[in-house]
Amino acid sequence: MGVGVLKKYGEFLPLTEDTPIFSLGEGDTPLVKSNRLGKELGCKELYFKLEGCNPTGSFKDRGMVVAIAKAVEEGAVGIMCASTGNTSASAAAYSAYLDLQAFVLIPKGEVALGKLAQAMAYGARIIMVDGNFDAALTLVREFTRNHPITLVNSVNPHRIEGQKTAAFEVADVLGDAPDYLFIPVGNAGNITAYWKGFVEYHQLERTRTLPRMMGFQAAGAAPIVHGHPIANPQTIASAIRIGNPASWQQALKARDDSGGTIDKVSDDEILEAYRLLASREGLFGEPASAASVAGLIKQVRQGLNLSDQRVVCIITGSGLKDPDLAVSSVTAQTIEVEPTMEAVEAAALATA
Repeated sequence: MGVGVLKKYGEFLPLTEDTPIFSLGEGDTPLVKSNRLGKELGCKELYFKLEGCNPTGSFKDRGMVVAIAKAVEEGAVGIMCASTGNTSASAAAYSAYLDLQAFVLIPKGEVALGKLAQAMAYGARIIMVDGNFDAALTLVREFTRNHPITLVNSVNPHRIEGQKTAAFEVADVLGDAPDYLFIPVGNAGNITAYWKGFVEYHQLERTRTLPRMMGFQAAGAAPIVHGHPIANPQTIASAIRIGNPASWQQALKARDDSGGTIDKVSDDEILEAYRLLASREGLFGEPASAASVAGLIKQVRQGLNLSDQRVVCIITGSGLKDPDLAVSSVTAQTIEVEPTMEAVEAAALATA
């Protein structure tokens, strides 16, 4: 049984004697070795870090447990976040566990149904904003400045501290840092956190090397790639549909210090990777999480040679977060037949 992020990696986190130590089971997520795609892409080794196995189905739980533990320690009466879905689910779950009121601002029409259902079930007070994520975050910043409510978006430094523990886990399992780490980029807190974690482990000589950080935004929501905010970001990958990332400068630093890149992938490339990940590897990630795999495929097609490299792709959230897209985007394999053996045999053998 996992002990949780606060207990397992407490020595690396900003905890005090007054910080409550608790867990919903976050962390300790699987690092699965590729069975097919790695060979097809010419990687020496390819692994997928399955962050959808966290308690609310995404990587957000790692940072949220730290942010909310610190909020309780500091006497907050509630927490608030802006969210395209995963942050709201995580914030609401941890708040429910600790009997805190959670306030969630979501952009109207931009949150996948699975994520909205989670926030509702956990009892958050949901405020729908007729605007995009960036507008919602601006409002959250202003509200929390004026009320005893803690902001728990990734601009809260405790979120980054918790999320960096995923880098520790990757290094602990592999025995060193990977050569390349491919990761989706939305609000840019996660690429910031992974780099922070790898650097800290390296400074403590727990790893010999540092990875190249390879971040990927959706083409319709790629402000870092274009060098300016996007007023109306558009992509099917709702979790990274962000036009003005809060951790923009930190992401650039992670890219530059690691010798990596931040690039963009189209929705078509994301959907291709989304389907390949499920059909070739048996791994069902949400669309945004497939941006890491889409980025890997794009880089290899452009000539990146990974034949002697160990590569990790971060699968940031569960595919069940956005079930509608799965049903609409995957070619149907369903055949309706009469309830006879002859009909079943005919259908099964015809598609074998």
